[in-house]
This record gives sequence, structure tokens and C-alpha cells, in this order.
Amino acid sequence: MRFITGGITLGIAISLGGLATTAGAQPAQPQSLYAPSALVLTVGKGADAATATVQRAVTLNCTPTPSGTHPDPAGACSELRAAQGNFAIVTEAPSNRVCTREWNPITVTADGVWDGRRVSYEHTFGNPCAMTDGKGRTFSF
Repeated sequence: MRFITGGITLGIAISLGGLATTAGAQPAQPQSLYAPSALVLTVGKGADAATATVQRAVTLNCTPTPSGTHPDPAGACSELRAAQGNFAIVTEAPSNRVCTREWNPITVTADGVWDGRRVSYEHTFGNPCAMTDGKGRTFSF
């Protein structure tokens, strides 16, 4: 009398393997009703982001509520919302302040996601006076 157990074991393994693959095929579920807005902001000394020495960096999350390591996340998020996420409006605001014309460049960057869109922004100010004058709340850290 012979017992054939190998075929039964193999059949059970194939059946169970089929169950495991169908259970893992769940579609990704959204975690929030809001489009994400999460940024890394930097301020550095130098003429462009590639060569600037980063002096400060913060995180800024605006959706669903303002948060992050930014010292004023609510103010920075309000400013960006008012500008509809256009960083040029935030950094290039005209002013009546008088600054010297020395070349001591400061570069600010923003990388991440704004309203569900990938963003990468860079702006160079001619010197620290020009930066303090035009940067608004977003880059005040």
C-alpha cells in the first residue's frame, strides 16, 4: 500500500497561494480629502541653489492645517494661499526700502508639493537688505 501525500500538499499550497495574491491586490485609498501641501524651505549664502551654503531650513505643511518647523506656519500658509502658490509674488514684492547695491547674494528655495503639484522654486536676492525687504512671511525664519 502506497500513500501519495506530495500531490495533496502541492495542491493545497497552490490553492492558498492564489488566495494570498488576491488579498494583497487592494487599491490604494486616499488618506485625506485635501490635496497635500508640504514644503522644505531654505535660505543660503550664494548666487544660486546649486552653489549656495544653506544657513537655515524649515518644513511647512499647509493642508489640512498649518504646521511644520516654520516659526509662523499659519502666516506663511496664508501668504502662499493669497498668492495662489506663486512664490515669485511672495519674494518679488515691490518696496520703497532703500538698500545698498553690494553683491552679497542670498538664495531662497522651496521644494515639495503645493496643492498636490510638485514645486521647485529658487530666487536670489542681491544682498541681505534686499532679502529682508522682499521675502514676506514665507522665508522669514
